[in-house]
Amino acid sequence: MILLGYFLAALVGISLGLIGSGGSILTVPILVYIMGVDAVTATAYSLFIVGATALVGGVQNAVQKRVDFKTVLIFGIPSIAAVYATRKWLVPVIPDELFRIGSLMITKPIALMLLFAVVMIMASVSMIRPSRKPARGDSDPGQDPLSIKGLEGGLEPEPSEPMRYNYPMILLEGTVVGILTGLVGAGGGFLIIPALVLLARMPMKLAVGTSLFIIAAKSLLGFTGDLQGSLAIDWKLLGIFTAASVAGIFAGIALSKRIPGAKLKTGFGWFVLVMGIYIIIKELFL
Repeated sequence: MILLGYFLAALVGISLGLIGSGGSILTVPILVYIMGVDAVTATAYSLFIVGATALVGGVQNAVQKRVDFKTVLIFGIPSIAAVYATRKWLVPVIPDELFRIGSLMITKPIALMLLFAVVMIMASVSMIRPSRKPARGDSDPGQDPLSIKGLEGGLEPEPSEPMRYNYPMILLEGTVVGILTGLVGAGGGFLIIPALVLLARMPMKLAVGTSLFIIAAKSLLGFTGDLQGSLAIDWKLLGIFTAASVAGIFAGIALSKRIPGAKLKTGFGWFVLVMGIYIIIKELFL
């Protein structure tokens, strides 16, 4: 099972390399159900794994001048603060036993996994939903490594439109995404990218690269909140899992040139939907 877990870790990176999203959606279930890590610890591990893998993709996009560092600061600062505070102060004070539904006791790990399942279902809907006609100048998503073109097809502004910032909404979105990231360990790319495209009028390719840097910064810094607590870290497992994921992103980049991005996005969306439903059923009824 451990070897299977490391193989699936590579799929986390491949997912990020192919569609620029979805890696974090897989990480927590793999850690919990395959690697035997408890849910609370898995959300902490996910922050490090997703952060390190996203950083690799972010650096590549920065080299290609597809990162807006001004937006990284505007969106990233409240997001980083929120995820750090959530991991350091909110998660530790959540009671181990929350409430009871009949004979079923909803514990802290169960609640986190249920919340994660809801996030998975939300993400799957955005992936499965048919994309509208891409904006002028868009390229095939399968030809653009780390691009999730098509997830929010049609949102990209015309190339002639200047970028403009809705600062209050960007700050609010950054805070909300940070809290969500802190609770469930998801990178939140499926929330960040639409926000950047709609609120900052940012071209999609630029939004993808910028999002990866935001995900990397808030995930890795959020993980430091766990390091300052009493959480015991299995560094060997975490290191090997992260290395497999980082290796997978390079495989995903290579595969992205051969696999149509639209078909991949839809298929992955259905997979995520099934996984989200499975988690809900397993946690509540099995």
